[in-house]
Amino acid sequence: MELHVIDTGYFKLDGGAMFGVVPKQIWNKTNPADALNLCTWAMRCLLIKNGNRLILIDTGIGQKQSEQFFGHYHLHGTTELHLAIQQAGYSPDEITDVFLTHLHFDHCGGAIVRDAATERLIPAFKNARYWSNERHWGWATQPNAREKASFLSENILPIQESGQLHFIPRSNAARTATELGFDVWFVDGHTDSMMIPLIPYRGSTLAFMADLLPSVGHIPLAYVMGYDTRPLITLEEKRQFLTTAEQEKWTLFLEHDSVNECCTLQMTEKGIRLGNALKKGEW
Repeated sequence: MELHVIDTGYFKLDGGAMFGVVPKQIWNKTNPADALNLCTWAMRCLLIKNGNRLILIDTGIGQKQSEQFFGHYHLHGTTELHLAIQQAGYSPDEITDVFLTHLHFDHCGGAIVRDAATERLIPAFKNARYWSNERHWGWATQPNAREKASFLSENILPIQESGQLHFIPRSNAARTATELGFDVWFVDGHTDSMMIPLIPYRGSTLAFMADLLPSVGHIPLAYVMGYDTRPLITLEEKRQFLTTAEQEKWTLFLEHDSVNECCTLQMTEKGIRLGNALKKGEW
């Protein structure tokens, strides 16, 4: 198995919203805010070459939205999705599978592009199967008022209209096997039926954390995002997941941490805390 980090740039979100009830004087030490109280976050995706499959996990925010929309998020950085895939040595047309952890715009926006000739919204990866799950798809296509601004129909419906949509089945167990060469751990606190890929890599497990753990600054259990729809469920899901990850010595791939690509965990007298923060090339 061959892994490639796919950097799609950075955006900014309010630090208070990202840390919920945790006071700024605490979270500002690990995730410093600017004068507008905004912190910088990555949109880091992962490309997996596994036999005949070339699998892309998440797609960043994309480029098709209006300047007004992007203006809310202060996009910056020197890379974008298709360029990063090409820099990894592949063509977008070689992607066989696009796995979407969930359908919030900063995770799936790059899955759809606007055709320059027809102005139609079409899948960015014409030869790929797009993977979600039935429960989350229903949640995203009939959104609640709180999440409606995060589930943009232009990012979602063209996947189904193209015939490229497929569902990962969800079992009663937290962890489910897939045909993609990795298992999925389902969580419901951030949004309903978000999927955490558990990738076998170098004799251990690499967990793609999506929004269950946005950064190393979120490792303490109470550090839960204000964006989470069910924060008490997130609290328990983090406890279960991080306990397993620490015991089994997993490496955690951080989609949103602006500095660290991955981290490990350690048990301390205060509970589970950061083991090692790992930057590019260190894992």
